[in-house]
Amino acid sequence: MDLEGKKAPDFDLEGSDGKRHRLQDYKGRTVVLYFYPKDNTPGCTKEACGFRDLNKETQKAGAVVLGVSKDSIKSHEKFRDGYRLNFPLLSDPDTKTMRAYGAWGKKMMYGKEVEGTIRSTVVIGPDGKVRKHWQTVKNAEAHPEEVLEYLRAGA
Repeated sequence: MDLEGKKAPDFDLEGSDGKRHRLQDYKGRTVVLYFYPKDNTPGCTKEACGFRDLNKETQKAGAVVLGVSKDSIKSHEKFRDGYRLNFPLLSDPDTKTMRAYGAWGKKMMYGKEVEGTIRSTVVIGPDGKVRKHWQTVKNAEAHPEEVLEYLRAGA
């Protein structure tokens, strides 16, 4: 499901900052919405810390970062506090938002087909359209830098 050039699906999710986050709240801004499988797991931690370390640069490039998983707010708060994450983590327990963005579905895990979160990222432009869609992120650790390079190139 490639979303590039299409209107980004709306979302309304609770964040680790105690606020509700809706796509319309970010109208006029560039949003990096990244989907990850689970708080406090090795790949997800490396990816989150990468976005944390590059957040000032990402903001300079005019974008806001939001992480999304099906984990609870309590889990998100522990993850945020444990790694001093400087952006909100949004909770999507019913996977409605993840499904709308193609970030939930069948994937291979340890040689078996399972249903779960597909690590992926979208960059949503100020006009609410998806500018870039990484449908499957292969290298979680290197991905935040890849996103920043895309933003710097004039997303």
